[in-house]
Amino acid sequence: MADLSGKKIGLSDFETQVVSFFCDGVRILGLPKSIGEIYGLLFVSPEPLALDDFVTKLNISKGSASQGIRLLRELGAVSEAEGKVARRSYYEPDIELKKLVGGFIKEQVRPHLASGEDKLSVLRGMVKSMEGEEELADFYRQRVERLGRWSSRARMVLPVLQKLLGK
Repeated sequence: MADLSGKKIGLSDFETQVVSFFCDGVRILGLPKSIGEIYGLLFVSPEPLALDDFVTKLNISKGSASQGIRLLRELGAVSEAEGKVARRSYYEPDIELKKLVGGFIKEQVRPHLASGEDKLSVLRGMVKSMEGEEELADFYRQRVERLGRWSSRARMVLPVLQKLLGK
C-alpha cells in the first residue's frame, strides 16, 4: 500500500528513494516495475530478505514477488542467503555492476540478437522471392542489410560494453 505521496508504507524515506531509483532504471530496460522495487529494497537492506518481506514492504502480490526474484536470480542480480528462519529462502543483492550487466546481456540481449538473426534470414529469403517487384525488393534488401549491420555491430559492442561497465 502507498500513501498519497506514492511512498510505500513500511519503507523509510531513504528506502523509498533507493527503490524509486531502481524503478527508473528497470523502466529504461523495459522490465517490470516490481523488478526495480525488489532489487532496490534488497540493495538498501542490511539484512537478507524473504519473499514475504517484499510482499509486505512493497505491497506487491506473492506471485509478483516470486516472479521478480526468479528473474533477478536468472540475471545474476540476487542470490540466496542465510536468514533468520531456517525454513525460509532469503535473498541478497549482487552489487557488482559487471555481473549485473553480464547477466542482463546474457539473459535479455543475447537471446534477442539470436532471434533477430533468425528473423533476418527469413527476411532475406522473402526479399529473394519477390518477383516482379524489383524496385520494392531492392528497397527491402537495403533495409535488411542495414538491420544485419546493426545486429553485427551490437554483437561486437556487447563484450566491450560489459568490460567498460564492469570496471
